[in-house]
Amino acid sequence: MIIRRRTILIVAGITATLLLALTLVVPTLINVDRYRPQLISYLQAKTGKKVEIAGLALKLFPLTIHIDHIGIRNPPIFPAGYVLQVARIDADLSLGALLHRRVVIKSLVVEDAVLHLTSDPYGPWNFENPQSRASSNAVPLSFISFLKIKGATVIASNLLASDAAGPIFFEAHDISCELEQVNLAGIIDPSSSSMDGQGSLKADLLRFGAIEARNLNSKLRLESRHVFFTDVKAEVYGGSAAGDLSFDLTAKNASFKTNARLSGINLAQLLAAFPNGGGKMTGKMEGDLKLAGEIAHSLRPLAGMHGTGHLTVRNGQLPSLKLNANLMKLAHFNDLGPAKDDPSSFKLITTDLELENQRISSRLIDLDGYGVDVDGSGSVSVSGSDDLNYRGLAEITTKESFFTNTMARLAGASLKDGKLQFPFRIGGTIDSPLFSKGKGDKDVDAPQNR
Repeated sequence: MIIRRRTILIVAGITATLLLALTLVVPTLINVDRYRPQLISYLQAKTGKKVEIAGLALKLFPLTIHIDHIGIRNPPIFPAGYVLQVARIDADLSLGALLHRRVVIKSLVVEDAVLHLTSDPYGPWNFENPQSRASSNAVPLSFISFLKIKGATVIASNLLASDAAGPIFFEAHDISCELEQVNLAGIIDPSSSSMDGQGSLKADLLRFGAIEARNLNSKLRLESRHVFFTDVKAEVYGGSAAGDLSFDLTAKNASFKTNARLSGINLAQLLAAFPNGGGKMTGKMEGDLKLAGEIAHSLRPLAGMHGTGHLTVRNGQLPSLKLNANLMKLAHFNDLGPAKDDPSSFKLITTDLELENQRISSRLIDLDGYGVDVDGSGSVSVSGSDDLNYRGLAEITTKESFFTNTMARLAGASLKDGKLQFPFRIGGTIDSPLFSKGKGDKDVDAPQNR
């Protein structure tokens, strides 16, 4: 019995030693780096682009090929640069398939990748290969069961009609992602109509246009020239957002759709992200938005977006409007009541909105201020002119003296339930609003702070 046990231990020790030696020696004897030129040629034929690889190495358990510092350059119609740069790729191979002289990648792990997506106004995206057609052979660019991405960056932009680089309209940083059933051949083949992968994604920072989201979590699906982010949850300007975002890359101009539910958004931080938006309004915002549109090959790629929504803003200020002060002046009041210390403040604003042709319109705006309630409607331009066109009916919620009421009625106000009401207009621009009494176009506008 003792001899048998010693024999088993000796055999186990010899086997372990041989396996260790095999692990250390075989990768050295099998110099896979000598196949690097063939791999580069193969990838160049499949992608239609110049490919660079710094080195290849082999690991036996599990059977893995290490690819160091791979770069895929832009095709000639695009500016000089890279479509993709990756610090390291680990490709886990099927040993059984290899014994039958077939290369099957079971999984890929991609580390520190930078993906630059660029669309030409008259041609394809830079990652596509117009000559590519799905191959019936089992090759490395066919389906991969599992893809894991660590620390990636994605940047998307359009070329202008002059072939100059346009502004970045989408970027995501420090991405971690896990996808199943990834069809790499389908991704680079513009004629593919397949499902190209699905899974989950996390990103420390995502920016779409001027809007930023942090600590984003979502499901991800790649499907026939479409990218779908679903069940999105993210931190946005001190609050949170949840919803969906998708991109359609099939047409000459890419397009997008999104719907979002917002909660606790710091409006001052949100507006500060836009040119000349800082200091215009404060408060906490919640509501829902649906936006869509084409991404144009222009200096303002998202200018054509359109959509609808409902928003609520609580406990904020409209510094440039000073609604209470202007209403009081127009009615010849001297006593601002509850708003005398802060005539720009309000308790609550609720409104619908419609974005179309670079203008935001609202059919019903309900503002509860301090001493003033307002029902109004109108629109504001977002094309750069920032012009305002709003009309409404204001009610002074505090009851005034007989003398004040009489003077106000002479100035055009009406009295209802002991409270003064009168119509007003707001024109001018966001920076310099012009406030006037009455709804008629013949009313004379009075500049702010006169």
